[in-house]
Amino acid sequence: MNKKNYLAIFAKSFNWAGFFLPKKIYEDSAKLYAFCRVLDDIADEKTDLDTKIKRFDEMRNFLKKSYDADNKEIYSSDENEKVVHDVIKLVKNNNIKKVILEDLVNGVASDLKKRVHMRSVKDLLVYSYRVAGTVGLMMSKILNVNDRRALRGAIDLGIAMQLTNIARDVVEDKKMNREYIKPDFENIKATLNLAEMFYKSSFSSIQKIPFRYKFSIIVARRIYRQIGRKIFQKGSMKNYEKSGKIYVNNFEKIYHTIISIFDLILLYLKEIETHQRVKEHAIISQEIDLDERI
Repeated sequence: MNKKNYLAIFAKSFNWAGFFLPKKIYEDSAKLYAFCRVLDDIADEKTDLDTKIKRFDEMRNFLKKSYDADNKEIYSSDENEKVVHDVIKLVKNNNIKKVILEDLVNGVASDLKKRVHMRSVKDLLVYSYRVAGTVGLMMSKILNVNDRRALRGAIDLGIAMQLTNIARDVVEDKKMNREYIKPDFENIKATLNLAEMFYKSSFSSIQKIPFRYKFSIIVARRIYRQIGRKIFQKGSMKNYEKSGKIYVNNFEKIYHTIISIFDLILLYLKEIETHQRVKEHAIISQEIDLDERI
């Protein structure tokens, strides 16, 4: 039986950009996304909190047991546990630090509360690193990137995308009693402005990605960034709430894929910049040692 392609089903923008990756890299990316999706699905499923915590702890314990099994596969017929096996192989084969995987799991686990309420920009940045900056780091290793400037840029791109998600999903999150930002349009715009800073910081570092992977990352960055710009265009909370889930349609994806060719040219005309989000990384490092992860 073929495994479910979570990337194709649930992540249309990333799947679109994945078209420009070599098959093996696309498959590895899909395995990483599948693991993220399984964690999210447990945290978001419509059941009582105690049940979700129990299921998440079982998954976390299975992850630890499997990781410590010295590459000996622990047989399981459970689809989610097969996803765990895949990501462990991926992490070990690409020399991804175990602590980065643990950061991701801890980030999703922080949503398992009766009420999630972010009280500061620091909380928002730390959370965004854990659930998405980690994915940027792991993807970089899959793409054979080891340059420290590029790895910081990968964290920035992950954080930018997560901040975009948070700005897009305010209404949906409120229904689950999660308040990452205050549910008004001013705070949504402020979050998108913060995301924009991270998108800008991530661009120059793409120079350090091997050539055959560059275009896919540029496309993913541009399309996801466009979600934030579409939110801005709503102009008010009333229009935002009436819009439902804001996304980039296929026509827009084609347009932005073409424009990405010019981004690729611009990338080669620019000199690589020093890292721009030093202040924000220092804030995150008050709680998480980013130098250790990079």
